[in-house]
Amino acid sequence: MSKPGNTGIKRIIRAGGYSWSGLCAAFRHEAAFRQELALCLLLIPLGLWLGETGVERALLVGSLLLVLMVELLNSAVEAVVDRIGAEPHELSGRAKDLGSAAVFVALLNVVVIWALVLI
Repeated sequence: MSKPGNTGIKRIIRAGGYSWSGLCAAFRHEAAFRQELALCLLLIPLGLWLGETGVERALLVGSLLLVLMVELLNSAVEAVVDRIGAEPHELSGRAKDLGSAAVFVALLNVVVIWALVLI
């Protein structure tokens, strides 16, 4: 339940602050996020240059941004699992593996989209 007074523009500004904090935490603590961000910083300008139409550019850039989104969610799952306990558990391992698989599928999506658009 939201607090009284956290509505309208104030709520949006606070939400933006929380989002920025999350991005900073991912950059600070997650090597995979930093690697994927570096890849995006290289490939986004290339995708904007290679795409011939707005739709092609959107596909090329959007597929890269999707990787960052999935990585953020994967990192969130891993943080929650690690917070719950360090002892090995089948469900904890499965949760982390599923998050990793989601990142893999997002990366595979980049390869497929870039290949279909550019070849």
